[in-house]
Amino acid sequence: MKQILVTGAVGQIGAELTTALRQRYGCEKVVATDIRMPVDKDLRDGGPFEFLDVLDPNHITRVMQIYQIGTIYHLAAVLSAIGESRPNVAWTINVNGLYNILEAARQYQCSLFFPSSIGAFGKLTPKDNTPQDTIQRPDTIYGVTKVAGELICDYYYKRFKVDTRGVRFPGLISCVAEPGGGTTDYAVEIFYEAIKHKKYTCYLKADTYLDMMYMPDALRAMVNLMEADGTRLLHRNAFNVTAMHFTPQQLAVEIRKHIPDFKISYEVDPVRQEIADSWPNYMDDSAARAEWGWKPEYDLEMMTSDMLGKIRQKIAVDD
Repeated sequence: MKQILVTGAVGQIGAELTTALRQRYGCEKVVATDIRMPVDKDLRDGGPFEFLDVLDPNHITRVMQIYQIGTIYHLAAVLSAIGESRPNVAWTINVNGLYNILEAARQYQCSLFFPSSIGAFGKLTPKDNTPQDTIQRPDTIYGVTKVAGELICDYYYKRFKVDTRGVRFPGLISCVAEPGGGTTDYAVEIFYEAIKHKKYTCYLKADTYLDMMYMPDALRAMVNLMEADGTRLLHRNAFNVTAMHFTPQQLAVEIRKHIPDFKISYEVDPVRQEIADSWPNYMDDSAARAEWGWKPEYDLEMMTSDMLGKIRQKIAVDD
């Protein structure tokens, strides 16, 4: 088996994916890369780690030549809320960085995973049960870069036969990584604040529906798709995947089952609220279920219980 390369390995998804891949395939088989050094000792020392700037083709070539890379998980990206404040940076990293990685995948004959997002849709997209194939007219730079990424990955498969695969993630909830500047980060922050202070001020309106997924399901989705029989994949890129959808108010109600005196208040951030309002309430993931057997394991109740338990443990260790 050739080695696996993870870009953006210090990020919100990358840190947990790197750990999961090393557990599955062996520590030496997974090469973690980023432009930042990991703070986490296990991530830094648990297997190969290389400095890699996806905007520098020479950096990419050096890593590809040092290691026998067969699969790339390309996670280096600027997220939605940060992207709106720095659109030029978001375009450069999300599009030019992906192009450089695609070129490396073509030259070294690697398969490539690229995560798209619910942000690739827009206000004209059907909000309920959003189809796999539908209109995509996002009005955020993050969404624009994700649509561009979906299209260029399809192009590289059709033009150069690069084995590109990907999913459209909903908001991701993690008990491990810190929030990284996404619109759905409230659904992580709220658990820390509930445990520490029994109150939380949310930057989205109480009735803002958003599609969500717990990180263990997201990790399974990525690995399962890359391990799937390619002959069954009709879409290959940008599979809708989903697990649950809820509002901040509904999440607060679920948290109160465990912390009865928890209180939530609201101070709406217009930028993030506008982004959230442009996204679907929930996606239709029937294509992923049919083509590679996708099925989530966590619902709102299970996720909430697990998040609270693990964050309590994490806070106790930190203290």
